Amino acid sequence: MRDLRPILLVEDSPKDAELTLAALARCQLLNEVVHVRDGAEALDYLRSEGNFAGAYHGGPVVVLLDLKLPKINGLEVLQQVREDPELSSTPIVMLTSSREEQDLVRSYQLGVNAFVVKPVDFKEFFDAIQGLGMFWGITNQPPPHRGGNGNTPTHE
Repeated sequence: MRDLRPILLVEDSPKDAELTLAALARCQLLNEVVHVRDGAEALDYLRSEGNFAGAYHGGPVVVLLDLKLPKINGLEVLQQVREDPELSSTPIVMLTSSREEQDLVRSYQLGVNAFVVKPVDFKEFFDAIQGLGMFWGITNQPPPHRGGNGNTPTHE
């Protein structure tokens, strides 16, 4: 049976979030897509803290993470996730408009699974997101659920 954990979209741009959600919906994935708007909210979701306290999801099947975010930027989110033993195997795709080599290099140094530059062209953007959704939601085998028995988180 397919692992139907959610896809976490971390995107502060309403336009990019709307396009990403529409492209993922067109893939007809059964995975819920959770959208948060900044790095702090992303970490709260991943740790089941703050507004997400008590909401156990077993970890997302993939995090689509924008680089330039308010509060905590994408590189800092990536670094904190990789340093947390409970979150470190979470698949993360940096989804950004940055074409700066230093962002690419730093993302891979911190352990990103993929670095995707958002195409400017609408159709190319849509196609790229659909490809990501199909790969991470269907093709890729994600790491096992977090939590002792699969029903409760290992941290309180």
